Amino acid sequence: MNVWSTLDAAVRPSRHMPWPGLYPPFEICTPKRALPVVFASPHSGRCYPREFQQSSRLDARSLRLSEDAWVDELFNDAPRFSATLLSARFPRAMVDVNRAPTELDPDMYGDHCPPLSQGKSARALAGLGVIPRIVASGIPIYSNKIPYAEAVQRLHHLHAPYHDALSNFMVSQKQHWGCALLIDCHSMPSSCAEHCPGGTADIVLGDGHGRTCNPALATHVERTLTAFGYRVVRNTPYSGGYSTLMYGKPKLGFEALQIEINRALYMDEKRFEKTNEFARLRNNMGKLCKAICTFIRSA
Repeated sequence: MNVWSTLDAAVRPSRHMPWPGLYPPFEICTPKRALPVVFASPHSGRCYPREFQQSSRLDARSLRLSEDAWVDELFNDAPRFSATLLSARFPRAMVDVNRAPTELDPDMYGDHCPPLSQGKSARALAGLGVIPRIVASGIPIYSNKIPYAEAVQRLHHLHAPYHDALSNFMVSQKQHWGCALLIDCHSMPSSCAEHCPGGTADIVLGDGHGRTCNPALATHVERTLTAFGYRVVRNTPYSGGYSTLMYGKPKLGFEALQIEINRALYMDEKRFEKTNEFARLRNNMGKLCKAICTFIRSA
């Protein structure tokens, strides 16, 4: 599970050093008697280093448009039920760990970008690669091109340590239990949720169209959420991002399921504020954590 295997030596890190103002780059909470389950929140980071803000043409609120706001808080009951919780502290606008390290847009950089690191990714060319060029609303982050060395530093100090931690957890739990499960937690704009099959969805489950996890688990999660009163769809418009596809290898004992939550369920998207429904949703996500952990115990 080496996410760096396809990256050229100019980018591939030899060791990880702390990023000033972002140490540690993520928080990981593992209970003493942990099950082989990790809930990950890769896009809820809200620590914006001063130098990054100064390099951007956007104000602090505009930069936050890319966040899966407070998703880490929605799932912070996971350790109560013996699951591990992994949360990025750095912002998605700075580096997106749900992208391959090769998903770089060469047009972003004012100097040489090695050919082997120029992944032909439609997401990167659209501005939403591993080093985003735009925030989720389509607004450019920078006024000018940035040095390629800046991308290397972000991959080295933020992307790599996050995936090292996630990969190490999955491998160690697989060795101990014979299996390991990643629940990759996200939120989606209500404008995207409105275009789901059959109308607006509350939650989208992505399992790579049945490729990344046990179908019985996906069905159990869907039924649990439906019992809470949520409208759940699978794989459209989100079938699973880089992490889900990278770590979801059921034949090898590794499983992954992506969860996308409609932001209208818990926040005012225009004001960027939690609503009174946040507590109810958080309580239900805690119950979901328990249901998943119970399923894994019984399995």
